[in-house]
Amino acid sequence: MHPDQYVGGGTGGGSWRDIGGLKRFFEESSVYRLECEGGTVLISFRTDRIVRVVWNPSGEPDLGLNASLLEPAQEGPGRILAEVKEREIWLSSSQLKVVIRKAPLRLIFFDASGRELVSEGERGMMASGKGEVLCVKKTGEADRFYGFGEKSGFLDKRGERFGMWNTDVYAPHNPDTDELYVSIPFYLTLREGTAHGLFFFNTFRSAFDLRGEEEHSFRAAGGQLDYFVMAGPTAKDVLAQYTSLTGRAPIPPRWALGYHQSRYSYETEAEVRELAATFKEKGIPLDVVHLDIHYMYGYRVFTFDQGRFPDPRGLIEELREQGIRVVPIVDPGVKADPEYQVFREGVREGMFCGYLDGQLFYGQVWPERSAFPDFTDGKVREWWGDLHSFYTELGIEGIWNDMNEPSVFNESKTMDLDVVHANDGRPATHRELHNVYGYHMSAATYSGMKRGLEGRRPFVLTRAGYAGIQKHAAVWTGDNRSFWEHLEMSVPMCLNLGLSGVPLCGADVGGFSNDSNPELLARWTQLGAFLPFFRNHSEMKAIRQEPWVFGEGTEEVARKYIRLRYRWLPYLYSLFKEANDSGVPVVRPLFLEFPKDAETYAISDQFLLGPSVLVAPVARPHARRRMVYLPAGGWVNYWTEERVEGGRHVVVDAPLDTIPLFVREGAVLPLAAADRLSASERVEELELHVYPPAIGESSEFTLYEDDGTTFGYEAGACYSERVSVRRSAPGQLEIASRVERDGYSPDWGGRKLVVHGEAAERLDVIFNGKKVANCYSY
Repeated sequence: MHPDQYVGGGTGGGSWRDIGGLKRFFEESSVYRLECEGGTVLISFRTDRIVRVVWNPSGEPDLGLNASLLEPAQEGPGRILAEVKEREIWLSSSQLKVVIRKAPLRLIFFDASGRELVSEGERGMMASGKGEVLCVKKTGEADRFYGFGEKSGFLDKRGERFGMWNTDVYAPHNPDTDELYVSIPFYLTLREGTAHGLFFFNTFRSAFDLRGEEEHSFRAAGGQLDYFVMAGPTAKDVLAQYTSLTGRAPIPPRWALGYHQSRYSYETEAEVRELAATFKEKGIPLDVVHLDIHYMYGYRVFTFDQGRFPDPRGLIEELREQGIRVVPIVDPGVKADPEYQVFREGVREGMFCGYLDGQLFYGQVWPERSAFPDFTDGKVREWWGDLHSFYTELGIEGIWNDMNEPSVFNESKTMDLDVVHANDGRPATHRELHNVYGYHMSAATYSGMKRGLEGRRPFVLTRAGYAGIQKHAAVWTGDNRSFWEHLEMSVPMCLNLGLSGVPLCGADVGGFSNDSNPELLARWTQLGAFLPFFRNHSEMKAIRQEPWVFGEGTEEVARKYIRLRYRWLPYLYSLFKEANDSGVPVVRPLFLEFPKDAETYAISDQFLLGPSVLVAPVARPHARRRMVYLPAGGWVNYWTEERVEGGRHVVVDAPLDTIPLFVREGAVLPLAAADRLSASERVEELELHVYPPAIGESSEFTLYEDDGTTFGYEAGACYSERVSVRRSAPGQLEIASRVERDGYSPDWGGRKLVVHGEAAERLDVIFNGKKVANCYSY
């Protein structure tokens, strides 16, 4: 590896200069300007809990750079107090204080209670002669680091070093695999139960070094040193603050939360029909079939191969009648064929990426020599989005974006770095904008599908992205392999994606490459049923891994958990509404709900589905028991109804057909009473499962529902019901249900209240002031 290409290391070995001392300070239009020996720093408060720092060592700092990637500010910071002292300047909002030390310039951030959040010591902001920027921050003894988007390895990233450069990695995603498909330069720091966040807003190749005991750093190969500090004080507060910057995910269409089946590739109409028929015959629910690149004519996007798929409209309509959607893959590479309309039009209208001298960039991908749309240009995004009418007119409601790092079959694995992008009127090279290429492609896809679907919600799945990708697409973790280690690693990968603002994420169930096996597929399907995005996907060289291919035993396990997924959809759907409102992820590391419990900080092989359901997947072959950590409080084994006191590790039986599940006392779980074969099927009866809290304790949950299809919920066409549970005395359980929004009438056929626990039959259950029996229908 050439040393000049290495950006993952520390600050040694290069020519770095410190920003130096402060020369002049003043306020200019609510922005605080610090003119230093090494350049000018701008500090601005976005809210009273979020502050931004921008330093451009080679020119004037630009607060408007890449502004389209950020959400418009919804609220101001209120009054900011500036106090100039002999050696320091204090800038204070009601919730956040920035202390500016003058010589040399060093920044320290405190919250309103005086808790130190982020600070600089001997080293702070620096720049190199090569245009790199670097910032060094102190590391506290108790600091734990999470987020960073899509990274392999364990949950807590302290002690690691890695880069941000979207890369097509068709290789094992080992713990030391550095750069993957998605770059999200955001991290959350947990320190003894409280939290703060930092978002490094730079699109160049960047790197984080968290190996030091006393300091950590982030750097980029060019551009500004531009970062936001978020005050917290809880991890959930940090996520709300970060997603107020980068955006929150829309509620997905309900069908997208069902089971997806894919392969590289289902190559003909006949094969797809046979696949759907087999799912139906075996009573296994199915909502989506994905079509990989072989559905296209010579890998030309926006086409169907007429030999393989002679009647795509008929196929799509036929499957839709069975409750099954078709999601085709769309890559960015456009075949350089003068007889191909998309290519001709793109060349004629100047839609493709090129060099400063006007020549187009061509790269080898599946269609061989190909041109690449310049998605950084608004007119190109609109053109590309409108091309998706080809799909929406056929009845397609979802698109799968792949190869959009962008991936190119050459030595660098991507586009030439001196390609110049239009960048909405601010031209910049691919070296600067590589990491946002996939983001802009998915933004164009989502917008185009939304226009074409005329009010219905689109589903977009992407392999590549940047901070804020959650506004446009779901993310899957790319080309994993059929290894037990990859099953295990999919948990912390999805948890850290959730902690980076992406609630709709998952990993290829069964593994994409190499050969799966009966036990691995069974265990991975169990896990997939409780992850937000649930898709089985494999490549052509791997043996098939549809739920039934390994025989009746594996098929029965797969059927059990895919059906269970559909029973749990009302609960899951409510969690996506919470993510839409607050940025809190659907699947959560244990520390998000138990921030004071230090035992939870490094747990990577368990997670919470929402606030109350603990999932402990089995990730070792032949294992039939596993150790599970239960935080303090009472827990109920979902399968056996046994109550277990938490605050300790327990050994749990886990036969092949069982994934350990524990429900927290006080939980309220809305579940469908009966099995369904499609998310579109009506819930004939909704069951409200209540797990009584401890005596003297109370809890609540908000049940959410809308039509699952349109954006009417944004205008209030939705239903929400707050269910409160209180155990006021040993023999009494009080449950109160209050409708908070009634802009939509759920079509549940009926409702039933089910109370769990060893003492459930001895409890007096008071529901909305009326004494009722267990399993009360209302």
